[in-house]
Amino acid sequence: MSEALKRCFWAESSDSERAYHDAEWGRPLHGDQALFEFLCLEGAQAGLSWRTVLEKRENYRRVFHGFDVARCAALSDAELERALTDPGIVRNRLKVHAVRRNALAAQAVQKLHGSLDAYLWSFVDGRPVDNRPRGRGDVPASTPLSDRLSKALRKQGFTFVGTTICYAFLQATGMVNDHLIDCFCRDKSTI
Repeated sequence: MSEALKRCFWAESSDSERAYHDAEWGRPLHGDQALFEFLCLEGAQAGLSWRTVLEKRENYRRVFHGFDVARCAALSDAELERALTDPGIVRNRLKVHAVRRNALAAQAVQKLHGSLDAYLWSFVDGRPVDNRPRGRGDVPASTPLSDRLSKALRKQGFTFVGTTICYAFLQATGMVNDHLIDCFCRDKSTI
């Protein structure tokens, strides 16, 4: 009989969280569209559990054109109002409208910095910050890094990018490796 895989504490409450943890969370993610998706999804999570948003992820991709930045920036008011009637996503007016606002901000970042990817990864000098948490108490909700990122994103015009949301974004996209030291995914979270 083989020993069960050791995962991070938050990833054991559902199959969807286990699958997400094992295949995606904490792995360095690149590409403007992929990073934009995570900015939007982390913002949608505000006040909710990640599981709620994770289980609605495919619906978000459908409603928001796969998180294509240009298509999201071009969303009309009517399209956003239609999105608010879709039970497959979190129907919070501010969060839904934030997708267009954040896409417009992402386009501005792309013009200034060449890509959203280059801009976001510059906050960690292009390499993941490798934390070595031993347990739940070693994983913060925010850090000076997430404070800086939040402030910079707000200055660029993004919304739903508070420091806690930014820290979750940094973890999810592998800019910060917060896999517990005994998690089987720990060493897979490198560039």
